[in-house]
Amino acid sequence: MHKKEKTEKLKRNVKYLIESRGETRMSLCNSSGLTRTTIYNILEGRVVNVQQSTIRKISDFFGVSYKEIETVDFQEKEIIESTVSLHGNMNPAAVPVIRETCLLKNLDKRIGELVVSHPLTYYFGSASNLIGVLLENEIHGANEAGDLLIVKKGASTAGASKLIYDRDTRKLYIMPGSDFDAKALLVIGDLVEERFNVGKY
Repeated sequence: MHKKEKTEKLKRNVKYLIESRGETRMSLCNSSGLTRTTIYNILEGRVVNVQQSTIRKISDFFGVSYKEIETVDFQEKEIIESTVSLHGNMNPAAVPVIRETCLLKNLDKRIGELVVSHPLTYYFGSASNLIGVLLENEIHGANEAGDLLIVKKGASTAGASKLIYDRDTRKLYIMPGSDFDAKALLVIGDLVEERFNVGKY
């Protein structure tokens, strides 16, 4: 397999693993010790020759084979494996997609209400009470406009990254932990998944 093919396979696998494991680019950087620039360059296809030490750190973080991450399609492999798994074939959850500018006025609505009034995406997993937040502005250092954040609305799991709305700046942020100033910050919910460059719904 040529270097370019391996790099493309690595890029697809990293994107898939981030989404399917409920991780974020930020959590990958923080836990693996890799810089944001390194991860972004891989995900944007800006590098052809990724250092072996970088590949090892990524594969160690996700707990996958160092040899397979550049050669095997993990999404395809896991779809095949899930057909024989006791936990396979889960029904997808319908997730209403809410534009960032409409988020606050829809927060008090029930998911059932939002599902009939907004476009939908689907989440394969065991989480419930999910909304999709379509970013219209960049979240500095984390996400770009056009990214879709899947959020467990109102949840507050210790240690989970949170989507936060700052009332003063009127901007969204992703923050780890749960120690926030409730007057200035509104917790939208726990970040479950990031989907990059999905565009418009």
